[in-house]
Amino acid sequence: MKLNIIIGSTRPGRVGPSIAKWVGDFARDHGKFEVEVVDLDDFKLPFLDEPKHPRLQEYEHEHTRKWSESVASADAFIFVTPEYDFFAPATLVNALQVVYKEWGYKPAGVVSYGGVSGGLRAAQELRTLIVNLNAHPLPQVVPIPFFPKFLGEDGKLTPNDEMKAGATGLLDELYKWAGPLAEMRKSA
Repeated sequence: MKLNIIIGSTRPGRVGPSIAKWVGDFARDHGKFEVEVVDLDDFKLPFLDEPKHPRLQEYEHEHTRKWSESVASADAFIFVTPEYDFFAPATLVNALQVVYKEWGYKPAGVVSYGGVSGGLRAAQELRTLIVNLNAHPLPQVVPIPFFPKFLGEDGKLTPNDEMKAGATGLLDELYKWAGPLAEMRKSA
């Protein structure tokens, strides 16, 4: 089973790559998935620039085709998202909406970061969008509140025990769902 960990922010100065590195390393150590960290910034996705509806999968632009291939290659996802004005970044929302069928029948989890809420408000809104793509968002969310206190001077995230326990629970649930949903995709 392949797990794509998607960095949801493309903002200059973002900390998403540091958090995603921890999630990726933790998932590899967990041992149940082939893990790929996917940076949205590498795809340079414009906002909804395909002339045909995503459900048709008739993409005219190379950036959309590459994104489609990346999403289609995964059996499960973890979205690493900050909270911007109580919501996930527009770049992540766009990335979810620019393709459609590629998300179907796949489980998804969220690792969120922010201030006092740890990004939970953004995670909740994101989970609502994910279900509308015929994917299966899990209720297990790993919030990182006041994230700067977990970042070293080198930018490396040092998680506490609660984050580690949450990440283990999320990965266990993703693995439980990934197999049965892969079977469902065969008949979809």
